[in-house]
Amino acid sequence: MILVTRTSMNPERAFHGVQAVVSSLDTGIPMFDVKTFEQHIGVSLFLQRMAATLLSVFGLLALSLAALGLYGVMAYSVSQRTRELGIRISIGAKQQDVLKLVLGQTLVLAAVGVAGGLVTAIAVTRFAANLLYGISPADPATFALIAVLLLLVSLVAGYFPARRATRIDPMIALRTE
Repeated sequence: MILVTRTSMNPERAFHGVQAVVSSLDTGIPMFDVKTFEQHIGVSLFLQRMAATLLSVFGLLALSLAALGLYGVMAYSVSQRTRELGIRISIGAKQQDVLKLVLGQTLVLAAVGVAGGLVTAIAVTRFAANLLYGISPADPATFALIAVLLLLVSLVAGYFPARRATRIDPMIALRTE
């Protein structure tokens, strides 16, 4: 037998009152496994919540790996272009110009990746439609927010190699081969 009650007070505090009413009706009815509505629903949604949590963790891991990869590519690019950047600085390029140059290349790489990802995501949305709740598979706000987030993460990943490029000493850069 299941008893469901509705209360305007704290459900845990209402338990004793409900137990007293049930006991007054029949002292032989035991009350056990008392749960609030949220707890009862939480048990039934455990698998969906676990899947959402795992997908979120894997998404954050993928974002971290993408940022680390972009950082590595840009750091390698800066190290390969040390001589060129040193020449640019020696003929008058300001630190801001070098920073903009390297960050611009980072944004181009990120924009190409985001564009490819958006096209792929839009193509795959029909397969993920049954996993979504409360949002449409092709929600433009979500796509825009994720694109902006990826570009911001790319800027942060490219900032450190760009900052290192601004500190290149022209004399040392011209001596290296």
